[in-house]
Amino acid sequence: METIYLIIVVFLLCLAVFDLFVGVSNDAVNFLQSAIGAKVASFRKVMIVASLGVVIGAVMSSGMMDVTRHGIMLPLHYSFHEVMVIFLAVMVTDVIVLDMFNTLGMPTSTTVSLVFELLGGTFAIALLKMSADPSLAFADLLNTDKALSVIIAIFVSVAVAFFFGVIVQWISRVVFTFNYGRHSRYSIAVFGGIAFTALAYFIFLKGLGKSPYISDDVREWISANMSLLLLGTFVASTLVMQLLHLMRVNIFRFIVLMGTFALAMAFAGNDLVNFIGVPLAGLDSYVDYTTNGGGMTPDTFLMSSLMESAKTPPFYLLGAGLIMILAMVTSKKAQNVIKTSVDLSRQDEGDEMFGSSKAARSIVRFCQETADWTSSITSRVPVLKAVSRWVDGRFNQQDVVLDNGAAFDVVRAAVNLVLASMLITIGTNYKLPLSTTYVTFMVAMGTSLADHAWSRESAVFRVTGVISVIGGWFITAGVAFAVGGVVAFAMRFGGIFVQLAFIALVVFVLVRSNKAFKKKSSTADSDDTYRLMMRSRDPEIVWDLLRKHVSRVQTQMADFTLAQYNEIISGLVDNKPSSLRRVSRDLRKNREMLKKLRRQETLALRRIPADMAIERNTWFHVGVNASMQYIYGLIRMLDPIKEHVDNNFNPLPEELAAEYKPLQARINALLTDTSSCIATSRFDEYRDVLAEADKLKNELSVVRKKHIDRMQSAHNANLQISLVYLNLLQESQQLLSNMRHQLRAAKKFMDD
Repeated sequence: METIYLIIVVFLLCLAVFDLFVGVSNDAVNFLQSAIGAKVASFRKVMIVASLGVVIGAVMSSGMMDVTRHGIMLPLHYSFHEVMVIFLAVMVTDVIVLDMFNTLGMPTSTTVSLVFELLGGTFAIALLKMSADPSLAFADLLNTDKALSVIIAIFVSVAVAFFFGVIVQWISRVVFTFNYGRHSRYSIAVFGGIAFTALAYFIFLKGLGKSPYISDDVREWISANMSLLLLGTFVASTLVMQLLHLMRVNIFRFIVLMGTFALAMAFAGNDLVNFIGVPLAGLDSYVDYTTNGGGMTPDTFLMSSLMESAKTPPFYLLGAGLIMILAMVTSKKAQNVIKTSVDLSRQDEGDEMFGSSKAARSIVRFCQETADWTSSITSRVPVLKAVSRWVDGRFNQQDVVLDNGAAFDVVRAAVNLVLASMLITIGTNYKLPLSTTYVTFMVAMGTSLADHAWSRESAVFRVTGVISVIGGWFITAGVAFAVGGVVAFAMRFGGIFVQLAFIALVVFVLVRSNKAFKKKSSTADSDDTYRLMMRSRDPEIVWDLLRKHVSRVQTQMADFTLAQYNEIISGLVDNKPSSLRRVSRDLRKNREMLKKLRRQETLALRRIPADMAIERNTWFHVGVNASMQYIYGLIRMLDPIKEHVDNNFNPLPEELAAEYKPLQARINALLTDTSSCIATSRFDEYRDVLAEADKLKNELSVVRKKHIDRMQSAHNANLQISLVYLNLLQESQQLLSNMRHQLRAAKKFMDD
């Protein structure tokens, strides 16, 4: 029997390593996004600073392990077998839930997953125990007070982080403005002193004060002299910051790197329990049972030992920290994970990842009406009007200082990191596993709102994004609780066979996810032309990049059209409904992608020289419309063919297939020539291609007239396939017209 539990413990430890890799890959955005988004240092330097923070935070995180031991459940009344069922159910559910949300592309939180999976699994087993023993109550089996405080802390932190993000960033921007170099002679030293003192208090003084690695005398001395230590830290750090400022050191960059270290440390100290807390608790339970079981069965040996605080060996924590660093440095997902947060908080306009929602439109409209009402009142009072004008002057975004490629400036990056690390460390010191994802994301959203980064043209999309992310968090909680409870219930009743089945399911999910991620990574578009367009301040550079972007997009559309057109014809001639269904999915997907690319290029068009934008605007929109008409034309061509083939109607007669084949070959040649002209921006054969397209359109008209005569003389024989073929001829003509519009527009837009 012990062998079975040993297998479960080994499996839990293997999942701990997997969780460390996946969890850090998903959560690296929490402490990397500000430093990378503001371009304060090279990616390598940021990683080195973050790695130091992760190692120190991991080694000091032992106290947080108590959450998995007795933070949710009260193990006094649980047997060894029941505890192992709960722990196994939690880890199995964690893999399933994370894979589900990653597949759907929805945001999630490892902290929320852990807490609600543990709560769901414990709740299910508690119900079974209460039904078997009426003397037991929830208060005997669930640490309801602690569980409630953890849940409240997680969700209240969302509002608290957003509120303080808005307030602190607004004050910081009023003090420093967007041109912080002109307004930081003395205030920068005070700001740096406050930031360092706050981080020192919450991380070093409070953290070390509760660390198990220092003596009681030192701990008591720190507690007794806290005020003196804070005052000394503030004075010393302020003087050092001023000295560094006089030496022309960018204090904000220093604060951002310091904040990155602090937030990485807070992340490791707070979130390490999410990844290894349950497996280590399972290992301790197994050791306790094998050592002190004394012949008792797993169903009778109670796990009162879990009520003691965790004494996690330092080398376990250090090893976990090193695995986290390895995952952070080597994982491609970790290097790409900052996109959502950075895009939703960037200073300038750009492509919006999220669409518009009714809730977001209502919120934005209410806020705009409130702002207009407030402005109308302040404009009537001279003093308030003067103050409002002065404050508006401090938020002049024309003076913003952004490094090349930066999404926001170092002032906002510093506030993001310092404030988020303070809030998370407060939770850690009170042993509340706040969601690092929630806190850092909501602080970033609050600071971006205070910075006026959400303009009237982007606010709806940004609010939709925030609502989507927060909604994903609540869904995570509900799904984790429900799935955790169901899995624990099934394992308790199904015994070892169900447990082994779930272990096999987890292995299958991991293998499938790994293959899917590799496939997605291999097909990902690495082109960053659009990002460079939105970051550049030189209109001429933007124009050059826009030409390249338009050329690439329209070339892809011509190639895509050619491939889908041939697939449709092949599906008709060979009666392949699966090919036609695949074309239908690809057309819908590409239509949405084309809308996104059109928005990108429209935003970039505003950044090129005004006279050039006016001159090229018409041809830009003609080209965009031609690309969209490719999609609509192919849909019109596909729909009757797909319906005909799906219903197994009469196939296309061989004489009609032979008649259309040379026409198809010439359409292929014209689309290939068009793609080549646009891709190379060489339009020497431009008129020849247009003339050949006109000639082919005329020939299609002749074939179309011939087919109509054929239909009339055949007295409705095979009318269904005849109508499908007639529609194919008509849409082929329209395809050539769209091709001509696209080629002509591309030449007029891109020609010097």
